[in-house]
Amino acid sequence: MAAVAAIAALCAWLGASLIVLGDGSRGIAAGIGVATVGLAVIAWLSVGFFPALAIAVGGAAVAVRNHLSEERTWGIMPAGSTPRLLLCVATGLVALWIAASVTLGPGVASRFAVLVAVGLTAGRILTSQETRVVIAAAAVLALAVAEGAGFGARSVWPYLAAAVIAITATLVPEPKPDVT
Repeated sequence: MAAVAAIAALCAWLGASLIVLGDGSRGIAAGIGVATVGLAVIAWLSVGFFPALAIAVGGAAVAVRNHLSEERTWGIMPAGSTPRLLLCVATGLVALWIAASVTLGPGVASRFAVLVAVGLTAGRILTSQETRVVIAAAAVLALAVAEGAGFGARSVWPYLAAAVIAITATLVPEPKPDVT
């Protein structure tokens, strides 16, 4: 189980990193999908099936919306992405240090997944000006916060609230480019 949790935590980091490094709709959709899989597996291992299902449904809704966007590019690591790449690596290392040595108790993989997903998506929200990117990062941020809120509790409510937030985020219309 510990190996599965570690792989899921790495998926959460990789997915959040793809959200940070991607500018295209398909790259962001891939990041949302990978992060969602990681967070859902962590939820399944720590809380159970229904919270994992809520995370999976919420993340899938946002990933599908980004994948079906009119702008169908990958846009992973465009020119000028070196600072974002350094952010991904540094955030992963700091989150691993905090999860493994600063905090005590079992659940290192869960703490790492939450820390890295919250840190990277919050950073992407603060640095992006594109509505589509901010909505995607905010949805994954909500899923990660629900994961963190559900650490001690055996309740499905934080996960359902995060799924509702993620699905509601898909209803925000994409802005149309101003051609005048």
